[in-house]
Amino acid sequence: MNEGAKVIRLDVNVETRQRPQARRWPDQPTQATPVTSLSERRPGMPTRPPKTLSDIVRDTVAGQIENAAEFARRRLTGDYSVDEFGYDEHLLESVILPALRPLSDYWFRVEVAGIENIPATGGALIVANHAGTVPLDGLMLQLAIHDKHPSHRALRLLAADLIFELPLLGALARKAGHTLACHPDAERLLRSGQIAGVFPEGFKGVGKNYADRYKLQRFGRGGFVSAAVRTGVPIIPCSIVGSEEIYPKLADIKPLARLLGLPYFPVTPLFPHLGPLGAIPLPSKWYIEFGEPIATTAYEPEEAEDPMTMFEVTDQVRETIQQTLYKLLAKRRNPVLG
Repeated sequence: MNEGAKVIRLDVNVETRQRPQARRWPDQPTQATPVTSLSERRPGMPTRPPKTLSDIVRDTVAGQIENAAEFARRRLTGDYSVDEFGYDEHLLESVILPALRPLSDYWFRVEVAGIENIPATGGALIVANHAGTVPLDGLMLQLAIHDKHPSHRALRLLAADLIFELPLLGALARKAGHTLACHPDAERLLRSGQIAGVFPEGFKGVGKNYADRYKLQRFGRGGFVSAAVRTGVPIIPCSIVGSEEIYPKLADIKPLARLLGLPYFPVTPLFPHLGPLGAIPLPSKWYIEFGEPIATTAYEPEEAEDPMTMFEVTDQVRETIQQTLYKLLAKRRNPVLG
């Protein structure tokens, strides 16, 4: 071979050798703008479209399936407890409340005010107006306190005997934390630091005609006040607007009610002539407001036996709720839209 091999010198300083510049695409930034959170987007990036009804339904169903799986696991392993009243906290938070949230959030669109008036710890007695033909207001009230209160407190409703005599519903009410509306049960709950709820109007309130909506019925003889005085817990007035319109009661078939052992048999615009469809509540707009606590520590325990004293406090609670109802009704422009 006549041509010699090419020799590469090793004594050349490689740092002095010029390197070609890196190839760069035109109009391209040298460094991408970092995205520090999901809410920050670079200019020109597509925005996430708002959730549609199908998205809401899909997310709700997915959440229910996930909750059901976790519920089954804990039930099989026995990782739950039941108190002396039959209250099953695991069942309430895993099954009952999740089933009520779509109704509260999307159908009734419940707005809550004054939740800070409910103490973070210790006993308290919540007194509310009662209406709606079917007592859904108690369930919406329980859900509102659990979800809106910073401590997620459980409301223990004091319900009528009829509720616990009904098959399936009575057992479910016990597991949801409710008990009989009697002095011994109420005082035991309050002394143990629980939040108890009572509807002094009873069936007179929940079963009144639509023409008498938002007119408070008689509060009884003040039994709830005496329970609060004996235990020294505050009374918190609660006003609920929206429940009167879910099943507007136009008439009462009294013979049929007596035959079935019910306090009334309602006739509404949809029930009973539409059958099961009549059980669908109308989509009214709800407002729940908790008033300032009424202290009972100024009274001696023996004053709980004084009818006049108890009547004065009862009348004060009733008047507070009635005036708040008027205020909320004046604020609401439309029963459906709010």
